[in-house]
Amino acid sequence: MSAQVQYMELGGPEVLRYVEIPTPTAGAGQVVVETRAIGVNPIDSKLRSGARPSPPFTGPRAPGSDAAGVVVETGDGVDGWSVGDEVFLRGAHGTYATHVVASVDQLVQKPAALGWDEAAAIGVPASTAYQALKSLGVELGTTVLVHGGSGAVGQAAIQFARNWGATVIATGGERNQARMGELGAIPVEYGHGLLENIRAAAPGPIDAVLDAAGTDEALQVSLELVADRSRIGTVVAGARAAELGILAWAGGNPLPLSDEDQAWRAEAYAVAAVLIELGEFEVEIGARYPLRAAAEAQRASMSGEVRGKIILDPRG
Repeated sequence: MSAQVQYMELGGPEVLRYVEIPTPTAGAGQVVVETRAIGVNPIDSKLRSGARPSPPFTGPRAPGSDAAGVVVETGDGVDGWSVGDEVFLRGAHGTYATHVVASVDQLVQKPAALGWDEAAAIGVPASTAYQALKSLGVELGTTVLVHGGSGAVGQAAIQFARNWGATVIATGGERNQARMGELGAIPVEYGHGLLENIRAAAPGPIDAVLDAAGTDEALQVSLELVADRSRIGTVVAGARAAELGILAWAGGNPLPLSDEDQAWRAEAYAVAAVLIELGEFEVEIGARYPLRAAAEAQRASMSGEVRGKIILDPRG
């Protein structure tokens, strides 16, 4: 038997249930991964609550798309992967579990130097930040503003952009100023006078904005700072993108990601793993909960009070 967190109806974290189920088996072109660490993302709570639309229920659902673990079974037609391989998952489904079935195109080899928690934390934040920055044309010499720079997506965005030779201005709360500075950003505190404070901190004009905060203040300031709205993008306020004339990727945006966007997201996993091995990229683990406490973990994620990535331990 294995364990999985499920829900049968939309609602608050209390709808999540820890249940024992038969250990899944691999079909053709699939493997079974025994998880060692599971990443919690804001989208998990949004789907569970109904804030992000999803199809009607046809049975129990298991949340989660990020995890890392060991291949324990391979199905027919699987080449290049063997039992015992250490992997992390890309765009998987139902990862709040001790065992997850994944297709071979959802597997990324975990470098030996990369810890389980860090591997499980790469997924959604790194792929979202990488793709958004690529879409905004961030490169050597660009000055980019990142709203919500202390969150998991924001921290990834700061590091990718700095690695590419961009200057980064990052906004965040008072307690997170030092962290954003450590990652190489010029930190600016949210609140009164934000527009003037950003202008004072920036060494010159701002070329692009990545919004990972979604507040009215962040969006209005972005529009004031960058005239070309094709160089302003949000990953959280997608429902307002058309109204504002800015770019959006998921975050409530009804438009699907392009093939190019999807390719950038896939590319990000290996890029981030290499940079971590080189000591040029950090993943901050904000909190760790046993899998049985998935409801608590999602409450913490919804509160916005945990900086960095929340991890579930499938062995607890």
